[in-house]
Amino acid sequence: MANITEETARPSSVSEYDDRNGYEWMISFAAVMVPFCGFLYGHKKGMTVRVMDAVVKSPVGVYGLLALPLGTLAMEKCIYDTVQSAQGINPNVRPKDRGGFPSGGAELPSFSLIPVQKTSLLSFARNPREDRKAHCNQIQEKMQ
Repeated sequence: MANITEETARPSSVSEYDDRNGYEWMISFAAVMVPFCGFLYGHKKGMTVRVMDAVVKSPVGVYGLLALPLGTLAMEKCIYDTVQSAQGINPNVRPKDRGGFPSGGAELPSFSLIPVQKTSLLSFARNPREDRKAHCNQIQEKMQ
């Protein structure tokens, strides 16, 4: 299996492999914000203190607190990678114009719960006006 982050296989920009238009960005936004809002609600209800108390009183003790940031980052990466895969975007591809902090997630293994889709599962959120415009442009290019 070839390494997809090799210089020869990397796209030069995101627009080379990302053909989303319209309202698909709202699905991505909601998929990330819904769990985050759940965390905020839990924090308001005292869940953060209860989790920390449970971890400290567990057999791992205070050292278990060191695992909490790793666990929450893994959950965040899982949500992000799954949404990208549902949209047909490989979360392990890093364009040449990106890299370094904070966009280093492509260097990590994918935590996606589904495989990368051939077509976007979120195509119902596409803007039909944009699709028509792109289709007309393709026809005009063929006629020239």
